[in-house]
Amino acid sequence: MQITDETIEYVSILAKLKLSDEEKEQAKKDMSDMLDYVGRLNELDTSAVEPMSHTFPVANVMREDEVTCADRQDEMLQNAPERTEDAFVVPATFD
Repeated sequence: MQITDETIEYVSILAKLKLSDEEKEQAKKDMSDMLDYVGRLNELDTSAVEPMSHTFPVANVMREDEVTCADRQDEMLQNAPERTEDAFVVPATFD
């Protein structure tokens, strides 16, 4: 695929870049090189490669739920700067 001046201009607009003429020429060369490399990758035989979603094995690292004494309200409210009955007092978020 040939990278044109219009393509570089369009990409620079999308990326909100102001490129000089030299930078545009370098970007054309770089983009062409990238597309050539991707083209070379398309030539590889991947028929025996199993599709994957990650490059390394992913396993669930979450712990099992354990029932514990959940009634620690007094401990949680012990250091509250201000409280009302059994709740924290916090600033109002709207009027």
